[in-house]
Amino acid sequence: MAAVSDNPLVIAHRGASAARPENTLAAFTHARELGADGVELDARWTADGEVVVHHDAHLPDGRALVAIARDELPSSVPLLDEVLDLCVGLLVNVEIKNDPGDPDPDASGERGVAVADRLARRAARGSVDRLLVSSFDHSLVALVHQRRPDLPTAALVAHTRHPDRLIERVASAGQVAINPMDGLVDARLVELAHAAHLEVYVWTVDDPARIAELASFGVEGIITDVPDVARSVLDLH
Repeated sequence: MAAVSDNPLVIAHRGASAARPENTLAAFTHARELGADGVELDARWTADGEVVVHHDAHLPDGRALVAIARDELPSSVPLLDEVLDLCVGLLVNVEIKNDPGDPDPDASGERGVAVADRLARRAARGSVDRLLVSSFDHSLVALVHQRRPDLPTAALVAHTRHPDRLIERVASAGQVAINPMDGLVDARLVELAHAAHLEVYVWTVDDPARIAELASFGVEGIITDVPDVARSVLDLH
């Protein structure tokens, strides 16, 4: 999973979301055109069990995704399989959304495992190259790792007071990476993660100076709304 050079991978956050509507086929297509090494996306479910790519639990008109069927989706909301077909050759970071405040949270984690099963089947067929499954629900990614140890998993983190304890928990759960919010990341956190054999994918970083600084820390990936900016910075790094 690590970058093939000394530079981090450029991972387009919800596609090239500064230039195109986020989590759309246009955004993912443009991410490749701008030189991204990978994309990050959000996976959710419809009422009939289809996996779609959408950040929020509700559509702009207020309807909950889990309450509507696939054929009721707006054309702007792609299926996960459509995005994966479009992104062959790129790293795809699939964030499984399962927040307690969602209309229909999945306490069992089985829907997340079903997403992982789908990804694993595609990987076995060779129809997807590089995957990273992540979530803020750390029990979910632990379950995915338990059921699908062949899939790389990562814990998403938005806050922590004790980075050393956090790193220890993530590593002991069998994850290969930690995806921390940019404000949490300093050289020490990266050193702790690497000492625990964890890769570090930082979100969401658009400032050129900060991109260069994170590269100097040795992070494996930078998740950004502006992959063209990150590409130009890192190509000079």
